[in-house]
Amino acid sequence: MPFEVLVALQNQLDELSPRNAQRKALIEETCESFGISPATLRRLLRKPQLPYLAFRSDYNKPRILTEADMRRYCELVAALKLRTTNKKGRRLSTRACIELLERHGIETSEGLVKVEPGRLKLSTVSRYLTQWGYDNRTLTIEPPWTPFQATHSNECWQFDFSPSDLKKPAFAGKAVKESSDYLALAGVIDDRSGVCYQEYHVVKGEDAMTALLFLFNAMSPKPDKHCPFQGIPSVIYMDAGPVSKSRVFLQVMKQLGVEVRVHMPKGSDGRRTTARSKGKVERSFLTIKSSLETLYHLQQPESLEEANAWLRKYLQEYNAMDHRHEDHSRLDDWRLNLPPQGFREMCSWERFRTFAREPEQRKADSNACVGIDGIRYQLSHEMAGQDITLLWGIFDSELYVEFNSEKQGPFYPEAGPIPFGKFRKHKKSNVEIKADRIGQLAKTISLPRSALSGSKSSDQALLAQANILHLEQPNSTPFDDDPFLPTATFKNKLEAKTVIADYLGKPLSRLTDQQMEAVNTILDDSLDKHTVLEKVRAYFTLSSVERSGDN
Repeated sequence: MPFEVLVALQNQLDELSPRNAQRKALIEETCESFGISPATLRRLLRKPQLPYLAFRSDYNKPRILTEADMRRYCELVAALKLRTTNKKGRRLSTRACIELLERHGIETSEGLVKVEPGRLKLSTVSRYLTQWGYDNRTLTIEPPWTPFQATHSNECWQFDFSPSDLKKPAFAGKAVKESSDYLALAGVIDDRSGVCYQEYHVVKGEDAMTALLFLFNAMSPKPDKHCPFQGIPSVIYMDAGPVSKSRVFLQVMKQLGVEVRVHMPKGSDGRRTTARSKGKVERSFLTIKSSLETLYHLQQPESLEEANAWLRKYLQEYNAMDHRHEDHSRLDDWRLNLPPQGFREMCSWERFRTFAREPEQRKADSNACVGIDGIRYQLSHEMAGQDITLLWGIFDSELYVEFNSEKQGPFYPEAGPIPFGKFRKHKKSNVEIKADRIGQLAKTISLPRSALSGSKSSDQALLAQANILHLEQPNSTPFDDDPFLPTATFKNKLEAKTVIADYLGKPLSRLTDQQMEAVNTILDDSLDKHTVLEKVRAYFTLSSVERSGDN
């Protein structure tokens, strides 16, 4: 209908009272004239009737500059504001950007762009920035995102840490309150079903040891029969923090057959928030803090074990809630969407500890000890001074060592020095036995004279047979013995018996007939002092040993 007809009809109706019968007649006449229904006419009358505005032909178009130049300058201003924006949202003002364009210009890939002073007005530029979509609100709108969801249960777990609202609870103790330790929530959530498992831990920050301990508990069977959530996932999705960069953590996950994926670094994908895909586990943390930890203001747990017990009880209710878009609970969705082969069972704790061990080449000291983190561990004595390979894990309280391609252990911290006055001798190792045998051999071997004289032993034998070597020596007179030097032999048997009595410390008359006969036999053989004393010493030592054995 024409706008003028609606205005005239509205004016006529305004002059009549609300219950005047002429109102209905006017509406029916107008409907018959234009072929519309009364309902359509009443709907048009309810709309605000404003006159059409008359605009100039250059409305919303720049007048001093061309539209292309104005758009170019507005893009440069918007780029300057975006380039100078810091993390707190502070940036150059529009006035400052215009002054830079007028005074100094902007270097671009096409060259220097500079505008004449007075050509750009603050109000004009501000209006066109908003009208053409170059303002900060429009440029910071993120592109749309598409959520993902795993096909099967345990196909993908989202894992993260979050500081608890308790921070430093009363049960943490004075040592924790004075240190940088704090109470944190460690949690995983199954990407398909939304089943959540969380634990409280007192940590200094996100570390690999706490992460591995928590993941072992999450993958292992739970003591509560109402929580069947377990198994080794195929993928763990987490942020690019210190845990995901830990070599021990990556090594353990590789041994378990778990792929570790981290979200893209911040600012690596344009204006899109790259960490948004980890929001499922973040949302579970928010639910715990708003639904459970708010009750701690009324009653706080008395210990870390009690806090974890309350958390497990709440997680039973959380996992029993409805799935995000299915008509059953989260726990039922986890059961129904397990892969055909089922979940992969977790290994034992002893096997899991071996995954966290890193080989390290060390050299044991002379006491067969090696120091780790200020603690000295006592190794086998055969490793003293040898190169060894330490198999040390972050969950181990004892030490394992690889030596000579053999794994040995466990070894425990050194007991310390032995008390004064006691003696402890280690059992000889194979290396020591070998070294002693070589030492004894070195004492018994000698060098043939032929090695020094240059003649072979066969030549010596031939010369001996020919009596060439045995040449007659000329006669000579021996040099008189020095009267001041002792002689090497006894003068007679009496002198020898006197020396033997002094050696034994008793007269020979007190010896038995058998012993006296042995002494006489020795003196009959030789009167050499050294030989006689050696035989006497050997004989009487043997006699004393035999008597002690008989007793």
